[in-house]
Amino acid sequence: MQPPPGQEDDTALVRAVQGGDADAFSELVRRYKSRVFGIASRFARGLHELEDLAQDIFLRAFRKIGAFRSEAPFEHWLSTVAVRRCYDHLRRTKHERTEESLEAIEFAAADDEPERRRAAREAHEVVHRALQRLPADMRLVLTLLELEDRSVREIASLTGWSEGNVKTRALRARARLKEILQAQRHE
Repeated sequence: MQPPPGQEDDTALVRAVQGGDADAFSELVRRYKSRVFGIASRFARGLHELEDLAQDIFLRAFRKIGAFRSEAPFEHWLSTVAVRRCYDHLRRTKHERTEESLEAIEFAAADDEPERRRAAREAHEVVHRALQRLPADMRLVLTLLELEDRSVREIASLTGWSEGNVKTRALRARARLKEILQAQRHE
């Protein structure tokens, strides 16, 4: 059976890195930079934090690349490293508050009405603030399920949790998010 396109090249690059070729790792970073930034952007609270988190993910991957066994595509292994690193980041920073404003978000409105765009932006900010108040594991599972559109099986694989655990955490996270949103409405 042939490996998927690109996996063969990735495996060769990983072997080169494992043999001490730092340039090969630079090529892996180039290939997967947008993927890692995409994952990290769901958990970072600003551009500076995003850059730091992405760099931390790649450093962790470089240090742990000896554990890569080519049983799954490198991209999946790297995504697992990224998700787990983001989870650690969330746990570390759960009590920190940020004064950074949300980056401008483009909302596609069919009629492009400024009032509808403003309302959509405000709704996004309310949900973003509510997500920030969730414990790290709840925020992680909702982000992966709802924002990244990952399956329960994928989340279990990425986090190391059982599928039942993912479902339970998602159920509790949705309930807690609902409580937070209701409380925000009354503030």
